[in-house]
Amino acid sequence: MPPYSRNWALFLDIDGTLLEIAESPDEVRPDRGQVEFIGRLSRAAGGALALISGRPISGIDRLFAPLRLPAAGQHGVERRDGAGRVHREPVDAASLRRAASRIREFAERHDGVVFEDKGYSVALHYRRAPRLRGPAEEVVQAAAAGLGGAFEAQNGKMVVELKPAGRDKGMAIGEFMAEPPFEGRVPVFIGDDVTDEHGFRVVERLGGHGIKVGEGATSARWRVKDARALRGWLGGWLSGSATGPSRAA
Repeated sequence: MPPYSRNWALFLDIDGTLLEIAESPDEVRPDRGQVEFIGRLSRAAGGALALISGRPISGIDRLFAPLRLPAAGQHGVERRDGAGRVHREPVDAASLRRAASRIREFAERHDGVVFEDKGYSVALHYRRAPRLRGPAEEVVQAAAAGLGGAFEAQNGKMVVELKPAGRDKGMAIGEFMAEPPFEGRVPVFIGDDVTDEHGFRVVERLGGHGIKVGEGATSARWRVKDARALRGWLGGWLSGSATGPSRAA
């Protein structure tokens, strides 16, 4: 793992990274101590901490209330900067709704498949029905193909999503790094899924550190076992950021 530094800008995925993955997104609930821990991390980083997630920003806020941190939601389709301004990509809402209705119908016909409407994107979760991975991917890919390139299918851990094309977590991180309070710091992005690979490549191109949580091929330079181990490691950074100089690289 990289040596601790006070000059980090922290970019943190949520599900499978900060928090353990649950059977469905609605079942993920951090306890009070975990929320307070994220708040302490943000303060220690001088506010240069952003949550980078496939969840919508509204869902991130509910999850970590009362915190309202800088965040990129729906894989960068929406972004709240360090000043609290929200930036959203224009989306053909009518086309998305039509495609979403077909995807929802697939979920309703198959036990164990969970449909999630995030507002600017939709997802099929098949963690409870892994045998349906192929059909789930096919229905979302077909929906994307019918939208003329404006949307794309994106696979993740036991999920396939329909999202606006041309945005990803790496792009959101790059935008944060051009703004205060992130500008001039060393970016550290931590994630667990294939959807985080864009972020790993961006931070390492900027001279920072990509950290992969769990197993699987990755372009990240560093790896940590699981969410619990990551929280412990971040706790070490938090203690170090509050006492004494940072370690030499």
